[in-house]
Amino acid sequence: MEQDMEIVIQLFAALAIGLLVGIERGWSGHQEEENDRIAGIRTFSIVGLLGGVWAQLSSILAEWMIATAFFSVTALIIVAHAISVQRSEDTGTTTVFAMLLTFSLAAWAAFGYYILALGTAVVAVALLGMKPALHKWLRGIETEEIYAGIKLLIISVILLPLLPDQGYGPWEALNPYWIWWMVVLICGISFLGYFAIKYAGNRLGTLLTSVTGGMASSTAVTLSLAQFARNSIIKNLFMAGVMFATAIMVIRVLIVVAVINPAILHPLWIPLLVISLSLLAGGTWIWRSKRNQEEPEPEINIDNPFKLGTALKFGLLLAVILFLSEGMKEWFGNQGIYILSLLSGLVNMDAITLSLARLARYDLDAEVATMGIVLAAVTNTLVKGFIFGFFVGMKQSLRFIGILFLTAIPGLIVALSLMMFP
Repeated sequence: MEQDMEIVIQLFAALAIGLLVGIERGWSGHQEEENDRIAGIRTFSIVGLLGGVWAQLSSILAEWMIATAFFSVTALIIVAHAISVQRSEDTGTTTVFAMLLTFSLAAWAAFGYYILALGTAVVAVALLGMKPALHKWLRGIETEEIYAGIKLLIISVILLPLLPDQGYGPWEALNPYWIWWMVVLICGISFLGYFAIKYAGNRLGTLLTSVTGGMASSTAVTLSLAQFARNSIIKNLFMAGVMFATAIMVIRVLIVVAVINPAILHPLWIPLLVISLSLLAGGTWIWRSKRNQEEPEPEINIDNPFKLGTALKFGLLLAVILFLSEGMKEWFGNQGIYILSLLSGLVNMDAITLSLARLARYDLDAEVATMGIVLAAVTNTLVKGFIFGFFVGMKQSLRFIGILFLTAIPGLIVALSLMMFP
């Protein structure tokens, strides 16, 4: 009885797969004449049920029967498609492959993997239904972005596995595989942030665009907004945008640490979350104070973040920071780590975060790594104020720098408290 019930569930899953794909295909072609369509909801439902039945029969009689059934269905679909092309001159093959996938998924479900088969069917239906959005997205991709994506795949899929996974140099601080894996990780996060800001764009408004831009490069957002602020009488919007981008940069640090060494997320997340929330609160306050509805909405420009030269430079910087981290720890102890964190935050937040997260996996106390990352975050936050002041004018930016200082200090105080009272 239980076996019969299991078979019924599997066949229902096979039928459900046919119905899911059939509903989408039937709706997408509902404006066509019924005789012009190769298949609709009924045909797809039958194909799904057919795949389920043949899978059950092959389990009972012979395994080769399911392969024979698949090739037979394929031949029938090809003939039907050829006739359809002669009638409507529509050479599209999406529905043909959708039918083959439906039969395959239905058979998979009938072999007992109905959860996985149904999940795959949902993904397939989503892809089929997203045709307009996908085509629009593809039309918006530029040649440079295609090449950048290919280069990212080359350095991750081809180059990364070839690198030796062992330490070299003093203290064995330099591991080529790990360094390049970190380059791939940071480039990948920046690449996603770049496309987020490109396709979300300024339609979301400057402040929300700053948030998406913070995942790609908070420094680039700061530079872009500072240049707009230089030519604007009211600068609140631009200051708030910088603070929002920096807040997201702090969240990005937590994401990187979660990938590299999740063991130090606690206690690290507490002071970093305090800094991020303080920046968001300060940015909101600046934006709301003396708000002018006629303030311009600038277009934030962030260049394609993946360039091979940039990746190599970051890899070199990371290697230097790794070496100095080990060296400063050996030469000056924890104080050396703190000094390096303060200096590194002036240049790049990712490199020091990756270095300390890695060191904390071996011979660096989690408390020291936490304090080092927080110090770097505080320094990097204040640097944004001085970058803004460089373009806009230090006198006009003193208030903004002071606010950045006030938003960063609470996180530092929390980190110190956690070290003193763990």
